[in-house]
Amino acid sequence: MELFLAEIQGRAFRIAHLATGNRDDALDIVQDAMMKLVQKYSTHDKASWKPLFYNILESRILDWHRRQQVRNRFRSWLHWDVDEEVEDALEQQPAETNSIPDFQLQDAQFMQSLEAALKDLPLRQQQVFLLRLWEGMDISQTAVAMQCSESSVKTHYARALEKLRDALKDHQI
Repeated sequence: MELFLAEIQGRAFRIAHLATGNRDDALDIVQDAMMKLVQKYSTHDKASWKPLFYNILESRILDWHRRQQVRNRFRSWLHWDVDEEVEDALEQQPAETNSIPDFQLQDAQFMQSLEAALKDLPLRQQQVFLLRLWEGMDISQTAVAMQCSESSVKTHYARALEKLRDALKDHQI
């Protein structure tokens, strides 16, 4: 179980960070999902851990969004303006020292555009895209993780791809 969690933690953090936009909240969500997996499902077959983990992660992300909606309602009613520092995830990426500066600039601009486009996707499309492309999960595993039908996974994935292609059309890929 420890090896599985160590292998998946970085990608899970990235998914949670994209969904929340807040590093600390993303860390809390991933930690909570990992703890729940260990507590409830450590005796299950190893092959089922990945879909189960992403199911838990998805639930925690949705819970976070629900709490944020409630908090934002209260903040707007009470006219609270809270400036939260959101750490730029791209600043955390190590620089490649062997690339030509023009390519580094193009890569950095593309990554900024990609991250912005991913953040602009509706949450379900964002999660399906990340699970399918970044995690390499197939349609049925993604459907189990997100508790939806396989046709919903296909629809969300196709819509996400369409929106990302449109958002990134200015970049030569």
